Amino acid sequence: MILSVLSSPALVSGLMVVHAKNPVHSVLFLIPVFRNTSGLLLLLGLDFFAMIFPVVYIGAIAISFLFVVMMFHIQIAEIHEEVLRYLPVSGIIGLIFWWEMFFILDNESIPLLPTQRNTTSLRYTVYAGKVRSWTNLETLGNLLYTYYLNAVFGF
Repeated sequence: MILSVLSSPALVSGLMVVHAKNPVHSVLFLIPVFRNTSGLLLLLGLDFFAMIFPVVYIGAIAISFLFVVMMFHIQIAEIHEEVLRYLPVSGIIGLIFWWEMFFILDNESIPLLPTQRNTTSLRYTVYAGKVRSWTNLETLGNLLYTYYLNAVFGF
């Protein structure tokens, strides 16, 4: 119930971000997206990310973008017929990508698909005996600097 209350407005606001013609309205629709996503992160127990998410995205990026857009008085360009003539070509390219994604990829190349019945090959570790009472920040630091060290350094 709470998941639906938080995710539905986030999805609707996300669609409104894409469909808004005015960039100021688009940025204003971003704020409920970030706020509801922060609530979803709080439900998942990721309280550190839930507190950082609105500070970084709403407080810094969205507001600064809003001020820049309002300062420059950007003129809104309407969609011309020239743009609409590329719609069939982009639809065909989208269908080709969809076909590659769902028909060329084999189930063995993605072993975590729920349709795959053989789950004995999945490696998992029961962490219940290995977890000590760490805070979320200590857990995050431990994971980032052990298992995801390459991602931290950008490799």
